[in-house]
Amino acid sequence: MDACGLQRRKAPGRPVSIRRVNSTALVLFAAAVGALLGAAFAAAFLSRRNVAPVIAPTEPHITTVVEHLHAPAALVGEHDEVLAASSPAHATGFVLGTRLALPGVLEAVRSARADSTPLELIVEQPSRRGSETHYLNVHVIPLDDRFLVLADDHSAQQRFDATRRDFVANVTHELKTPIGAITLLADAIHGAADDERSVRRFSGKLRTEAGRLDQLVSQIIALSQLQSEDPLLGAELIDVEEVAEAAVERATALAQARDVRLTLRTSSGCVVLGDERQLGVAIGNLIENAIAYSEVGARVAVTVTRVVGEATGRVLIAVSDNGIGIAADDLPRIFERFYRVSYDRSRASGGTGLGLSIVKHVAEAHGGEVSAWSKPGEGSTFTITIPAAQQTEAS
Repeated sequence: MDACGLQRRKAPGRPVSIRRVNSTALVLFAAAVGALLGAAFAAAFLSRRNVAPVIAPTEPHITTVVEHLHAPAALVGEHDEVLAASSPAHATGFVLGTRLALPGVLEAVRSARADSTPLELIVEQPSRRGSETHYLNVHVIPLDDRFLVLADDHSAQQRFDATRRDFVANVTHELKTPIGAITLLADAIHGAADDERSVRRFSGKLRTEAGRLDQLVSQIIALSQLQSEDPLLGAELIDVEEVAEAAVERATALAQARDVRLTLRTSSGCVVLGDERQLGVAIGNLIENAIAYSEVGARVAVTVTRVVGEATGRVLIAVSDNGIGIAADDLPRIFERFYRVSYDRSRASGGTGLGLSIVKHVAEAHGGEVSAWSKPGEGSTFTITIPAAQQTEAS
């Protein structure tokens, strides 16, 4: 037991920490349990403090309450059998059949039974699919000869914290590259003050690195703003055809500079609910990305179509090129922040590694998705799919 009164135990393969609840916390937690589970659990729990129970914990409606909770919960009997469990308890692997599936939780129940003391523990539980981990904050509460086991799933918060830490680390790394280059080039210019040709050469590179830094900071700010805005809260009817036309017009100069043929084909009636600026950014990123990864004389085609046959239909925005393509191993990761298929090619084109992650965020924020098809040497097609606005909304 440490200075904070924390008693730590570890189950095989699952970090577990257990602590005993002090008297003040016990009263507060009893009140919370009473509010959550009703008078039955509150009365039974307070019986531990010599308050006569109003209702026995074995009555049928108590198991019904447990079964209908929206969090992992179980009522455990005197022989460690599960008398009742909620659906999330089964879904997370917290309970299997009539048994507690986590050794750490079962250990806590037995410890609470021996001491007649409520316990709190933290458990990391791999999901049944194996692709993620559930982080559970578990409370074990004695109820006469039975025990109420409640768990708060903190998995979403844990994933958010991990994503934020990774993002900060990636941003720090990405900013160091142009900043370091700018510092070296400034020193080189200072050292070559008497050589006009060298000054011009170094100053040109300095301008390039400054532009790259500016673009990176701008896209970081853009991504931050996109994540803080919900386009469907103040959604407006958007004609995707007009948004695509504006995006193509903005990219025309870049296409001409690289001698890339840029075409647009649209259909009428492609109306969605959302944010026009965000959609314009997403389409523009796809077009610029296609141009950047195409050779001289290549073609980039933008198409906007509506798929009918559903309740509302879908609007598809596709950007295709016959460029260098993407290897199969890289394809699953291309929408990750700062991931680059070809770092050298990305640096040469001024890419930041954030463009496709912004596209993915915009598509999902509008209730849609983005997909990619690609084959090395043949090109790529990126498709944003968004639910179309209903006819009553569009009329």
